[in-house]
Amino acid sequence: MRNDNWGVRARIGLFIVGNEAVPEAEWWAMAPKGVSIHAARVIATSPWTRWRADRSGVELPEDMVRGCRQFGAMRLNAVVLAHTTSSVVGGAGWHEATVAAIGAALGTDALVTTNGHDTVAALRASGIRRPFLVVPAWYSEGTAVTAVGYYRERGFDPAGHLRMDPGPGWRAVPPEELYPRGFGFEQDVEALHAQIKAACPSTADGVLIGGTGFRCVALIEALETELGLPVVTANQASLWRCLQHAGVSDPIEGYGALLRSSR
Repeated sequence: MRNDNWGVRARIGLFIVGNEAVPEAEWWAMAPKGVSIHAARVIATSPWTRWRADRSGVELPEDMVRGCRQFGAMRLNAVVLAHTTSSVVGGAGWHEATVAAIGAALGTDALVTTNGHDTVAALRASGIRRPFLVVPAWYSEGTAVTAVGYYRERGFDPAGHLRMDPGPGWRAVPPEELYPRGFGFEQDVEALHAQIKAACPSTADGVLIGGTGFRCVALIEALETELGLPVVTANQASLWRCLQHAGVSDPIEGYGALLRSSR
C-alpha cells in the first residue's frame, strides 16, 4: 500500500499565521513517516494571547478558540503555538499562562507548547550558550533587540544578531509592510545563507534562526558543515520537541544534528 501520510505514530496541530505557507511546508519536509501535521490559522495581533487586566491569565482570540475546539476532536499528540514573535513579546509567565489556556480549551491530554519554549529547549539540548540570532526581514530592529533580550533572560548570552537583508526591491519597504506586500513568498534562501555565513561572529557557539514563517530549514545542514556549529531553527525545534513527547525517535537526516540525534 502507498504512504498516505496518516498520523499513525503522531498527529501534531499547529497554530500558524493566517497568510503563511512556510510552517506547513517545512514541517512536512522534515516529519518522519507516520507523523501528520495539521494547521489552524490565526489572524490576531502579537502576542496572540493577551493578558487579562489583573494578569491572572491570558485570553485566547476567537480564531484560537475555534482552532482548539477543532483540534480537541482530532486525537492530537501535541499542539504548538507556532509563532516566535508571540513568545518574544509575551513577557514573563506568558508561556505558562498560554499553555494553560490552550490546554483548558482543548480539553485533552495533548502536549501544549510554544515556539519560544521549544527553541530554548533545543538550544540547551544542542549545548549552545552563545547563539548568533538570525531574525526575518519583517522584524523591526526593535523586535530583533527584544528577541535577543528574550534569550538572554533565559540564561543565554547571544553573540550577536542579524536581521535579514530582504534584498534589492525590498529594502525601502518598512518591515511591517514586507509580508503584506508578498515578501513571504519571495524569500531568497541562498541570500540568507550567504548573509549568515558572512555575519556569524567567531564568538558564537551556535546559530538560532527565529521565526516560523522564515524559510530556512533547507540551509541547516550546509550551515552546520560550513560554520562547524550546531544550527537550531524555529520549526525544526518545535518538531523536535513534539516528536520527543510522542516517542518518535527515528534519526532524521538532512535537517541538522538536533533531528539526527536519537531523542
